[in-house]
Amino acid sequence: MFDFAWAQAYTRVGRRYYPKLAVAVPFTPATGPRLLVRPGLDRASATTRLLKEIENYASSHSMSSVHALFLDEPARTACERAGWLIRRDCQFHWTNHGYPDFEAYLQTFTADKRKKAKRERRRVAEAGIEFRTLLGGDLDEITLDTVYAFHRDTFLRHGHEPYLTREFFTEAARTVGDCLMVKLAVHGRTPVAAAIFFWCQEALFGRYWGAAADYNSLHFETCYHQGIEFCIERGIARFEPGTQGEHKVSRGFEPAITWSAHYIANRQFRNAIEEYLEREGQAVDAYAEEIQAHVPYRGRRAPSGDECP
Repeated sequence: MFDFAWAQAYTRVGRRYYPKLAVAVPFTPATGPRLLVRPGLDRASATTRLLKEIENYASSHSMSSVHALFLDEPARTACERAGWLIRRDCQFHWTNHGYPDFEAYLQTFTADKRKKAKRERRRVAEAGIEFRTLLGGDLDEITLDTVYAFHRDTFLRHGHEPYLTREFFTEAARTVGDCLMVKLAVHGRTPVAAAIFFWCQEALFGRYWGAAADYNSLHFETCYHQGIEFCIERGIARFEPGTQGEHKVSRGFEPAITWSAHYIANRQFRNAIEEYLEREGQAVDAYAEEIQAHVPYRGRRAPSGDECP
């Protein structure tokens, strides 16, 4: 949830935007429960009280705002009922419609998009690159060293140190076990790239990737095609590859709206942000609708110049 402009607006009038509160799973742009209520309690009254206590904490500690991110439907409803501002954004998700294999999946593409997808996969195969699927129990410390080095290099290329440590991945493999999955790209016996995922039967979540060299189409194959193939093989319902990235659309990912909720303590700023979110929401909806017209599936593509809309 990018709110840099909100912080700048506060600064311009001499107010402090930070500190603020966030209700979220760190580093995880995936929708899920955010207001946790013990079974047996009245959920509606419990969430109302929980949100009120959060507001009171923010006020008593002179915090400008509270931001609840990637909300599931019950949490979004509760926040909206409490008067929090609702914001929407757009990700790109893949849905499994019971494809028997990857080839059957590609048959749902238009001829042109199917040809491009096959060409991407062929380029990687012709470079002599093969893939290993490694679950948490398969990941020894040497392999994790290699995977982390790829992951860290991606951050360094963008001028940052990774926020997850090497020890995190050892701990993840130990605690979540086979719910951690790595697609390791190998040339001969040498690993050349890796993509890191977490998964359950409901969804595959793509998170991090890195490569030792710039192979043609390797990123698309490692992060997207291999993930889709894993979902088809395991019967996983959907694939969420992370935030942003219109390049995902031509690989079969479709627009999906995500939600956040925002408590703004200052009434004047709340009114201004509310007006902005109304305009932004309309733009997000229009963007998602426009992108949907460019998905690669037969019958759902944008009309060409010589076709009627």
